[in-house]
Amino acid sequence: MSAMMKKSLHTLPPDGGWGWMIVIGCFLVTVCTRAVTRCISIFFVEFQAYFGQDYSRTAWIHSIVDCATMLCAPLGSYVSNHVSCQVGIILGGVLASTGLVLSSFATSLEYLYLTLGVLTGLGFALCYSPAIAMVGKYFDKRKALAYGIAMSGSGIGTFILAPVVQLLIEQFSWRGALLILGGFVANLCVCGALMRPISLKEDFAHRSLKQEHNANEQNESISSSTKCSPLSQDCSHKSLCYCSQKEYSFLLKPNFIVLAVSFLFLAYGCSPPFVYLVPYSLSVGVSHQQAAFLMSILGVIDIVGNITFGWLTDRRFLKKHRYACYLIAVALDGLSCLFLPILTCFQLLVPFSVTFGYFDGAYVALIPVVTGDVVGTAHLSSALGVVFFLHAVPYLVSPPISGWLVDTTGNYTAAFLLSGFSMIFCAILLAFAKLIMKLDRKELTLTVPASDTKQEICTNGDLSHSATEEHNHKDV
Repeated sequence: MSAMMKKSLHTLPPDGGWGWMIVIGCFLVTVCTRAVTRCISIFFVEFQAYFGQDYSRTAWIHSIVDCATMLCAPLGSYVSNHVSCQVGIILGGVLASTGLVLSSFATSLEYLYLTLGVLTGLGFALCYSPAIAMVGKYFDKRKALAYGIAMSGSGIGTFILAPVVQLLIEQFSWRGALLILGGFVANLCVCGALMRPISLKEDFAHRSLKQEHNANEQNESISSSTKCSPLSQDCSHKSLCYCSQKEYSFLLKPNFIVLAVSFLFLAYGCSPPFVYLVPYSLSVGVSHQQAAFLMSILGVIDIVGNITFGWLTDRRFLKKHRYACYLIAVALDGLSCLFLPILTCFQLLVPFSVTFGYFDGAYVALIPVVTGDVVGTAHLSSALGVVFFLHAVPYLVSPPISGWLVDTTGNYTAAFLLSGFSMIFCAILLAFAKLIMKLDRKELTLTVPASDTKQEICTNGDLSHSATEEHNHKDV
């Protein structure tokens, strides 16, 4: 047993080998989750015509599945951490596929809210964050490139699936298309089988500390009371609280709190341009074919941004500045939204699609990288669950708020300005937080005596452990 543990234990991520299979698996997960979620909008016209409901009620289907995917992301991280990533993704694939298959028998919109919205969204949540976290386990030097390739599945999948889904609807009706889509999503189970677990030195250190604490707790409980069952001894309240505290200890770190708040503004700002680009284009006289072509351009350039920006930020001269690159990408994405209201013809809207699509793909590829740099590899799965959870409410409310602004003002200017300023504020907030932390670090190095610098500090993910901390944990 010890020989197997030594064989599977890695000091650093292998940066290759089976890791490229993990990237392929994560790529397919993003195709089957995010791309399929985007393609659900293709069914809107069919649902509206079949059930005889207005657009606002029909639009809730897309909002619910998107919100459920992000809202239940911490559950996906919990299953991945406490059972296994493979089990979580396979279970999610079964739930998502079942939800799509059951949706093909829908008799009302309320039925679709539960099956296509809640059940499918829950299945996607169990797959999405664990798959992304696994890429961070296998890559370090080429992490941004690996994430760029993996996250490009959303754009590539949308580009390929959108016409295929439309063809399926024309050939087999929306019921047959949902049934076939359910079979396609079942491939998430295959993706889950690819997620071979890996043990890093950082994970092993945390696991050893937890096991030592659990052993102490069991010894204390056995000596204090012989009436407790083995199950209650293993899952004592104090031990559960301690494990949860260690697993989500990053929540109290100031740099993660600032990052979490910034994600709220980012998630609000990035959604309306995708929803309202086509309606705005039609309102300024662009034809339906040209408006659809603008979305195709945006999707293709999004893929280019995923891969090329990930490759660039892995270069030696930019690797130390990935945080700054992330801020620049978010800020430029928001800036492009500010110019959108004055672009009133197809020739001017094409540069917007290129700019917005590229920087959207750029910062999306860096979200897991920046999060991993803040919390460390050991907490990446839990942190991504929290990060995607924070996206849920903005994703749910931003399109309706933008729609209300359009109805109130009679144009799209206020909606796009609010979206752009929200993303720019996200970048400014993170820049100020980084500047303050640098100033505090400089003051600390000037004021702390040389004798106090002997305390061991692990800079990866701002994790720090001293001998006194470990002693305190043992006494909990």
